[in-house]
Amino acid sequence: MSVLTRDEAQTRAKLLDVHRYMINLDLTTGDETFDSDTTIRFTARTDADTFVELKPADLRSVTLDGEPLDPDTLDGNRLPLKNLPAGEHELRIGASMRYSRTGEGMHRFTDPTDGETYVYTQLFMDDVQRVFAAFDQPDLKAVFELRVTAPEGWTVMANGITEHLGDGRWQAAPTPLISTYLVAVAAGPWHSVRTEHRGLPFGIHCRRSLAPYLDADADEILEITRQCYDRYHEKFEEPYPFDSYDQAFVPEFNAGAMENPGLVTFRDEFVYRSAVTDTERQTRAMVIAHEMAHMWFGDLVTLRWWDDIWLNESFAEYMGYQTLTEATRFTDTWVDFGVVRKAWGYDADQRPSTHPVAPENVEDTASALLNFDGISYAKGASALRQLVTWLGEKDFLAGINAHFARHKFANATLADFIDSLAGATERDVHAWADAWLRTTGVDTLTPTVTTDAGTCTLTVDRAGSRPHRIAVGLYDRDLADEGSLTLRERLELDLPQSEPQPIGKRPALLLLNDGDLTYAKVRFDPASFETVRTGLCHVPDPLTRAVVWNALRDTVRDGGSTHRGATTEPPMPPAAFLEIARAHLPHETDLALVQGVLAFASTQVADRYVTAAERPAALATLSSLCRDLIRRTEDGDHPGLRLIAVRHFIDVAAHPETIAAWLAEGTVPGGPELDPDLRWRVLARLAVLGATDESTIAAELDRDPSATGQEGAARCRAALPDPEAKRSAWAAMFESDDLSNYLFTATAQGFWQPEQADLVRDYVPRFYEDAVALAARRGPAIAEAAGRWAFPAYAVDTENLTLGETCLKEADPIPALRRKLVDQLDDLRRALRVQEA
Repeated sequence: MSVLTRDEAQTRAKLLDVHRYMINLDLTTGDETFDSDTTIRFTARTDADTFVELKPADLRSVTLDGEPLDPDTLDGNRLPLKNLPAGEHELRIGASMRYSRTGEGMHRFTDPTDGETYVYTQLFMDDVQRVFAAFDQPDLKAVFELRVTAPEGWTVMANGITEHLGDGRWQAAPTPLISTYLVAVAAGPWHSVRTEHRGLPFGIHCRRSLAPYLDADADEILEITRQCYDRYHEKFEEPYPFDSYDQAFVPEFNAGAMENPGLVTFRDEFVYRSAVTDTERQTRAMVIAHEMAHMWFGDLVTLRWWDDIWLNESFAEYMGYQTLTEATRFTDTWVDFGVVRKAWGYDADQRPSTHPVAPENVEDTASALLNFDGISYAKGASALRQLVTWLGEKDFLAGINAHFARHKFANATLADFIDSLAGATERDVHAWADAWLRTTGVDTLTPTVTTDAGTCTLTVDRAGSRPHRIAVGLYDRDLADEGSLTLRERLELDLPQSEPQPIGKRPALLLLNDGDLTYAKVRFDPASFETVRTGLCHVPDPLTRAVVWNALRDTVRDGGSTHRGATTEPPMPPAAFLEIARAHLPHETDLALVQGVLAFASTQVADRYVTAAERPAALATLSSLCRDLIRRTEDGDHPGLRLIAVRHFIDVAAHPETIAAWLAEGTVPGGPELDPDLRWRVLARLAVLGATDESTIAAELDRDPSATGQEGAARCRAALPDPEAKRSAWAAMFESDDLSNYLFTATAQGFWQPEQADLVRDYVPRFYEDAVALAARRGPAIAEAAGRWAFPAYAVDTENLTLGETCLKEADPIPALRRKLVDQLDDLRRALRVQEA
């Protein structure tokens, strides 16, 4: 199959003006394929050769302006259109297409709970070619008319309002001008909750087996949707541009969600079957806000080519968090962003695969797919937050609204956007863009406090090149209140400094980037570090504490970096980080902070940064920390905090007795009762510890035969410390293509365990050969899953590193797998250096 290059796209965009697609899909032809008949009306501006793309199971017929073309001329995914004369044309293509089990193209899923089947599209990048023929590039926008034939009893949804014509035939209203990758169809016996807001139809939809759980949360989901819709209409002068707003929670979805105009698709884990924390509800709300922002950023105005993906994702990320804070009950969303999403960006930006927020050389679609990472989302959103801090929100919104007005229902570039901003301000936005959007890496800010005659001045060393506008927090101890810290003053500081900043008397804690308004690693002066070590839980604001925790996290990770910024403190040993967490996290009240710190402490520090000999002590520290949190929440006033503590206690349990008793009794003493999520979590840990067996797993699956239960059973079976269980799991992942994307991921999550290093040692070299072959067979989605979840991350040794480096040099993995391996091997090098340090 050929990938589209930027040069080819530019050439075709100059040649063609695509007007309209008329697409007929027949979903009643069997379990393996569906019929796809497409008519494309377009104009050729000059005489030329070009091509249309599709990936059929069988190409039955092609006609151009009524004249038949030879289907056998299809070359991979390209059907050539030779000697195309200038003028109006009509291309008709009839084909059958394969359903997908990988979340790409037209994904088909049968619910094990009730046997009902659902299909939905995910057409991002070049997967539209799996569903219908198209001139597949974002700047050839067109009107799309869809007709779908579906089994009786199914409902069909699409970008526009759909009408049932009878006999299973459905017709969707024509779309405005949109890009090919934004077309969407979802069909099946959906459970729906419908309403209307400001004259616009709203709907939320899920599988029938999830209906009770969607109904329980319907008021919350629709309220968030209304609040975000209203807030965006206060910010944006262009009204919502489509005829309806449906949100479908679909099974086995690879991403968090997809911004299809009028029909946003979400992973249906957001329909909660089990207890969740308020932070998890906030995450769902943020995704709702993020995807709605895309209706303007990405759908109304679309990137011209994939080098400007940040124009979609960075804006939706920033607007999602900011709008949630402004318009809903979730007012501390930037805390979660700081401790989770921003850390994702920092990590990605320090790897060899880093790239600018707005890269200049995205040569083809395969390369573009690799840029959907922590840089395009989290770093880009952080850059925009810094831009708003520097520019002011009034000018920022004025520039955005000018951009929408100029480019609505069309395409735009970085240059177009910067020109729109520049027209709204006297500041040099072009220079800002060059410094922030065209460069890579993370700046490091280090304070030096100088005292002269009792008066202190601050000098900030900036290891990096970007300008920053930051807040500097000065905190003093209140000795009368058990050593609590109070904010004396928050200074605004532009970097680089023109002169040292007077700060009065020396504070107990001086914190750079207080409020987290820029994107940079920060260090502590020695006195401030000591205050953090002994008094972190007394820092008054959760966002300030998020900045502190991120700085501590960076200090641990940078013990394994060859590119550390200037710092006054040595790298922090992993055990020291765990001790700080042990001392202060039991007093933390913010759920996002507790969850984020515990996740880093368990999955990175305990699992990778300490040696095998040190790991039992690390797990014991985390277990004691979780016990403290469980004891603290016995009064029932903090159910979210208790749930986080229980989950992590299960995950770090070194002995089975306590959690096995919980499973047997169906409850944690004092609560919570074990819902399906907690039961599978306990069983998975018991499997790792060798304290359960196949019969118990099968009995649990009989108790919970849902799709989530199927994944839980696959995870548990792969985790059993038994040679035959490992052989079976490996064969399912790599020797057969039967596993769906979700079942593959669940099996991979269970397979590698630090406790089982000797048992799985022989699979480490096998991974590289088998993953390369698997990725070549099954494509980017499974390649990404294999590189992320099936990689032997717990083998922190030079042998694994050497095998991986050899694979990259000699095996030629497809781009999606290569990118994951590059990142995993860099993380492995870092873990080795942290252990050595």
